[in-house]
Amino acid sequence: MIQLDHVTKVFEAPGGERLTVLDAVDLLFPTGRAVAIQGPSGSGKSTLLALMAGLERTTEGRVVVDGQDLGALDERGRAAFRARRLGFVFQAFHLLQPFSALQNVAIAAEIAGVDRPLERAREVLRRVGLEGRLEHVPAQLSGGECQRVAIARAIVARPPILLADEPTGSLDPRNADGVFELLLELQRELGSTLVLVTHDPHLADRLQARVVLERGRIASTGGLA
Repeated sequence: MIQLDHVTKVFEAPGGERLTVLDAVDLLFPTGRAVAIQGPSGSGKSTLLALMAGLERTTEGRVVVDGQDLGALDERGRAAFRARRLGFVFQAFHLLQPFSALQNVAIAAEIAGVDRPLERAREVLRRVGLEGRLEHVPAQLSGGECQRVAIARAIVARPPILLADEPTGSLDPRNADGVFELLLELQRELGSTLVLVTHDPHLADRLQARVVLERGRIASTGGLA
């Protein structure tokens, strides 16, 4: 489902210094598996997820997602691919602030070409427990509710792949646990491949597999075979 072949990512600082964030990473994420990405800060976890989403491009190597080589697509092509095949959940939600929960999800559905986007948006917001908050804008929602809107937006097109970057990192323990359980339930319902970056070892232990990064390299893996 997701394959990384000798993936290296180098960022160039303003002074010309080159920083290697990922160094010759080879990984294969099986279809339908829930995988945790762990490692200390600066180990390359979020960059790895961004490459799998086509939000960043590799310096070297190849990322193939659901049979598509992301390096063969231009920026517009990668955006179209994300809209149809990937759901991405950010720690900071990244909701459109002037728009209601319903509008945030319906816009994503329309971009993805979903039939009856408004109806589908209502359906997924009910599924994540927000049927009473459809017309509320993000400023009127709690952090846990905002993350549920973000999850609804990520799954509105029923994507085969869900990527989540510290989705519980900014939430209190009760909301964090609720959001995590919701992601697992939705992953099972959709049959999606879930790749989740987390610092929380207790959450990682509840997933089927894990990848541990250190200084841009794979330190260990488990459960991927």
